[in-house]
Amino acid sequence: MEKSLEKALDIYSVLASGKSISSKDKETSELYNSFYADSEVYDTVVGLLDRLNLKLYEYNESIFVTAGSGNKVFGYTNDELKRNLGLRLNKELYLVYFIVYETLLQFYKTSDTYQVKDYVRVDEIIESVSRELSRISGDTNVYSTDDTNDSSFKAVALLWDSLPPMISEDKDRNKASRGSRVGFVKLASNFMNTEGIFTVIDDRLYPTDRFHAIAENYFEDNGSAIFAELNGGEADA
Repeated sequence: MEKSLEKALDIYSVLASGKSISSKDKETSELYNSFYADSEVYDTVVGLLDRLNLKLYEYNESIFVTAGSGNKVFGYTNDELKRNLGLRLNKELYLVYFIVYETLLQFYKTSDTYQVKDYVRVDEIIESVSRELSRISGDTNVYSTDDTNDSSFKAVALLWDSLPPMISEDKDRNKASRGSRVGFVKLASNFMNTEGIFTVIDDRLYPTDRFHAIAENYFEDNGSAIFAELNGGEADA
């Protein structure tokens, strides 16, 4: 029992630090095998993660965790994210959230098969964000007459609409920044790259095992509702 508890704590320590445990990784393969081979280890880890509001996912013989909804200990607060991303205003942060959301959706060709694309391009993300914000902002029901909330859809849509597509015709000068649509998408892309969700190469975002483990499981649970919302209430069958 004591050895099982020690092994469970070792596994938890790795996962809670944001790392993965994989059967293919020499440093963590023993932990991966213990997690599935020892029922006491498995039950202890799962119970501990559940109490701490951490969600466990598996993909390609690897396991990952992510903070559950509202988890302020292991997740980011809005203020922390603004500092990390160099943002000042709530509407800037919520624009990044929306870009991340649209980026995840871009990987799915349909809502019923969950077939994932090999990669998505920055220009595809910009086009998608523009299209969806235009659709949402065109629906007056999402606003109240006195809606001045800095994190409202109205504020986010107006911010996006005010941004130039890019700051320079020179591709290499369009860095992550708050100064353009390309800049905001690159801010979001860099953040997702840092979190291990994507690998960013030459304005293309490639999904990682962490993406497959976390995002695909999320969309399997919530995909129909998400597509219904983003498609004006009509989800694919």
